[in-house]
Amino acid sequence: MSADGRASNRYVLAIDQGTTSSRAIVYDAAGQLVSVAQREHRQLYPAAGHVEHDAAEVRRNVEGLIGRVISAAGIRSRQVVGIGIANQRETTVLWDRRTGRPVRNAIVWQDTRTEDLVARLAQRPDMDEVQARCGLPLLNYFAAPRIRWLLDSDERLRESAERGEVLFGTMDSWLIWNLTGGANGGVHVTDVTNAGRTMLMNLHTLDWDERLLEFFAIPRAMLPEIRSNAEIYGHTTIEPSGIPIAAALGDQQAALFGHTCFAAGEAKCTYGTGSFLLSNTGTAPVRSGHGLLTTVAFRIGDEPAHYALEGSIASTGSLVQWLRDRLGLIESAPEIETLAATVTDNGGCYVVPAFSGLFAPRWHAEARGVIAGLTSYITRGHLARAVLEATAWQTREVVDAMNADTGQALRELRVDGGMTSNNLLMQQISDALGVPVERPLFAETVSLGAAYAAGLAVGLWPDMEGLRRNRHTAARWHPALTAADRDREYRHWSRAAAMSYNWTADTGPTSG
Repeated sequence: MSADGRASNRYVLAIDQGTTSSRAIVYDAAGQLVSVAQREHRQLYPAAGHVEHDAAEVRRNVEGLIGRVISAAGIRSRQVVGIGIANQRETTVLWDRRTGRPVRNAIVWQDTRTEDLVARLAQRPDMDEVQARCGLPLLNYFAAPRIRWLLDSDERLRESAERGEVLFGTMDSWLIWNLTGGANGGVHVTDVTNAGRTMLMNLHTLDWDERLLEFFAIPRAMLPEIRSNAEIYGHTTIEPSGIPIAAALGDQQAALFGHTCFAAGEAKCTYGTGSFLLSNTGTAPVRSGHGLLTTVAFRIGDEPAHYALEGSIASTGSLVQWLRDRLGLIESAPEIETLAATVTDNGGCYVVPAFSGLFAPRWHAEARGVIAGLTSYITRGHLARAVLEATAWQTREVVDAMNADTGQALRELRVDGGMTSNNLLMQQISDALGVPVERPLFAETVSLGAAYAAGLAVGLWPDMEGLRRNRHTAARWHPALTAADRDREYRHWSRAAAMSYNWTADTGPTSG
């Protein structure tokens, strides 16, 4: 036994398979991080609007990380009682069941090649039935149009898929299949959160929907079995072998779970390049009338599923990167806080970062960025402050939509992601929402959520209430703006946002 007694302890291992890298993290029974290993993978851009990953490269990276992170923890593989996987959602992989090789590169969630296909599907008279069944609007953001695009591109591929010789999966399915044996008996499963992002799963039955499969012309034989987020799917056959794979969640749902947002009304927002705000709505799906997505939050074993409303914001951290890389106003991202603090307000300047359109709740793909209210008074500091406020007001829009859909006002927002190190931004978000904002002590909520779900499945933690006791707060911000000031500033920003519409429309020559 080691000096610290680790040889008798039990651990869980989380795999966070992200868009730019994969990480493996070992957690102990107190939910504390013990060791971490990470490896980036290539971003492939074969054409404008096309974003791909080499799924085989991702698989190799993940397999290598498992042994590395266990060794770094100074423990034996038999002490790892379960593996939980969190993954980039919607990224689509097709592979040959017999050889185990991908039939082509994975199409990443950022890819826009299916825009024309989605536009054609939107003309069908039964188009409205799609959202009624799966909870998602017909957008190229989700996996089903990508599967259809791949099958349409090769008739032989479609024939193989119909025979079940070509399999589909999001990254969770691809990794589980390979880790449990691959072409030699690998388990072909997915979980309810990832299945719920394909546009093929019925939101109520939590199974593949025949009408949706017919709508997208996708054969059921190629699809994985849908399972809960916390149960043993199989065991690793690679070295170290025999470890139960006991959880899988889409990354944003994993973050919700890592924040222990287990009850209706509890919400989190992950602030990165873009931002994702999810609110637990309980055991019944809530249909959004205000531009949000209805999605599965989590399902633990045989317990009823919990649902969520989700609002995705396209540009938050990427706006700060633009200020740094394109305008050169700052040399590093953290400098924006110092620059913004040189002034006490935005000087009447408002920024709308519609670099690739506006996402929830406006959904204007044709919108483009706007800086409104410019005068000769505006300084670099005012612009930096307006850039940060843009994230706060976009968050406010999503929260207002959630409050309207649920009929309940948000009481606090739990936050994670790289931008949460900016204390001024966190205060601005609290001011914009009029509620407290809380940052946890352990910021790795995506991987922590995967670890929690795996630990529940194997009995490392007896129940979800015990997980709440693991949660510790690092910082908390309370609103300092008056309601009148908050609402006035939000009205100004909303006016600027409306100015961003229709910039890609052909309005013809300007008369003069």
